[in-house]
Formats: sequence, structure tokens, C-alpha cells
Amino acid sequence: MIRRLYNSTLAMAEHPHALWVLALVAFVESSVFPIPPDVLMIPMILARPSRAWLIAGVAMLASVLGGLLGYAIGALAFEQIGQPILQSLGKAHAMDEFSTRFNDMGFWAVLMAGVTPFPYKVITIMSGWTGMPLVTFVATSILARGLRFFVVAALLWKFGAPIRDFVERRLGLMFVLFFACLVGGFLVLKVF
Repeated sequence: MIRRLYNSTLAMAEHPHALWVLALVAFVESSVFPIPPDVLMIPMILARPSRAWLIAGVAMLASVLGGLLGYAIGALAFEQIGQPILQSLGKAHAMDEFSTRFNDMGFWAVLMAGVTPFPYKVITIMSGWTGMPLVTFVATSILARGLRFFVVAALLWKFGAPIRDFVERRLGLMFVLFFACLVGGFLVLKVF
């Protein structure tokens, strides 16, 4: 089953509209969707390493634009949309205390969430809700998402063939590690 999923993801990564799908996934992941764009970005780069920089650029741009949607949800529709999203992630109970701490470390919070597996959508919504300056939010989002996607792209571009071979030989392990990181991100979210 994992092998079929991997092969179908690689096939999707080579589809002519894969960049548009990646842009859509990166956009919605930054505001409402729980699956990170890496799920599609990594196989796309492994399938076509010569497009690594384009793929990372599309992921970054779409992610930052999606982050602006998350910011708008937090700023304009927190109670109707943002709060239910954060409640589904188990964060509603600490909102007031968190908003004070969040704005004190806003730049670092956005940077950390943008680079790590921590759910970026939480930070985008919180940035709007707490009134983080929009310029700070956008600049930090570009830096964080750029670091995350371009570092991954650089590693895959440089070491793509050996990494692809490693992933394909140890597909079950890679699947478990990916989901462990995904679950770990949500657990970190619950702690904070």
C-alpha cells in the first residue's frame, strides 16, 4: 500500500499541472489545511531535480499568500473561522495568555513555525488575531518559508539521486518518520 501511494505521488509530481497543485496545497496549508506541502514538493524535486528552485519558489510564494489568508482570518473573522480551526487543534484554552506572549516574540514565533514542522496555520491565524504588524508578519513569513523550502530544495538538488534511492529502499521507515514528524508537530502545538 505504501509503495502504491509513493508511486502515485511520484506520478502526480510529474504531471503537467503539478506546480498548480503544489501552489494550492501550500496556499491552503498556511491557513486551514493540515497536510504540509512537502508531501508533494519532495517527490516533485526528486522526479525533476532541475526544477528544484522553481518548485521551492512556488511553494514559498503560495505559502506566504496563504499565510496572508490565515492572517486575515485571525484579524477579521477569528471568532467565526479562526477560533474553530484552533479549537480543532486543541489550542482554544490558552488564547488570551498566548496572545500576550506571542506579540512579545512575534518575529521568532513566525520564524520558528515557518521553518519547523509546527503547524504554520496556527501562527498565521494568531498573527492576525493578536495584531502583529503586517510588515513584520510578511517579511518573517518570506524568510521562514524561503528557508524551509529552499533548504529542502538545495538538499534534494544536491543529493537527490542518493536520497531517492535511500527513500525507495526504506520506504516504510520514511513513511513512519514522516508521520512521526507530523504528529510531533501537533504534539508540540498542544504543549504550547
